[in-house]
Amino acid sequence: MAAKKTITKSTFKIEKMDCPSEENMIRMKLDDVPGIEQLEFDIPGRTLHVYHKEHLALIDERLRSLNYNSSLVDSLTVDFEGGGENPEQQRRLLWTVLAINLAFFIIEMLSGWLADSMGLIADSLDMLADAGVYGLSLLAVGGGALLKKRIARISGYVQMILALAGFAEVVRRFIGLEEAPDFQVMIIVSVLALMANGYCLYLLQKSKSEEAHMQASMIFTSNDVIINGGVILAGVLVLLSGSGLPDLIVGAIVFVIVIRGALNILKLGK
Repeated sequence: MAAKKTITKSTFKIEKMDCPSEENMIRMKLDDVPGIEQLEFDIPGRTLHVYHKEHLALIDERLRSLNYNSSLVDSLTVDFEGGGENPEQQRRLLWTVLAINLAFFIIEMLSGWLADSMGLIADSLDMLADAGVYGLSLLAVGGGALLKKRIARISGYVQMILALAGFAEVVRRFIGLEEAPDFQVMIIVSVLALMANGYCLYLLQKSKSEEAHMQASMIFTSNDVIINGGVILAGVLVLLSGSGLPDLIVGAIVFVIVIRGALNILKLGK
């Protein structure tokens, strides 16, 4: 049993933290802050507890720089026993969700190209963005800060270029009013992607259920699941209307989300 020691527990409210991707971004942002003993996340409650020795102002500054609407709730002196996080278990989980996201990036990109669906192509880039975050998290677990920042810059620029190119294609198709995409492929592939995202979130929740007591309902509130649902809805609207406009609208929205995610990743490379 670890010996107790006196330490500071600072609680932050983070309004825009609603899925493991944001959690991993926060972990990477705080990775090189000295004196942090443990991070304890409550994603459904959008709360982060930081157990640390000093540098509260630096921690607060790093969190605010992510633009997740973070604010310090309180900072108290507590008895701390340590433990609670298993780096090897975290590494295995990150490899699992990384593989799933990369696989569905390929599946959705190919399906979107064959079905002529910008919604699926945009969703595939969202999967790639998540894979990039999980990959960077693996570096944070076992790699140096300098290497992590370099990879972050490369990942952010690649995502930004792909998302901007996709957005430009949405504009071109909107002006040209091309034929509607294959709604059946849109719906089927998006349902499979939703199931994959749900499984990833389940794994991440299960690994920390004893620490943060996360609720299964968090699966249905994550951005990834909402995006999958948006593409499914677009497929249904394409079926009902015979128009490709719903697909273009959803594609444009998701491309904007990916661009914002790329900007956040680029901040980690500074």
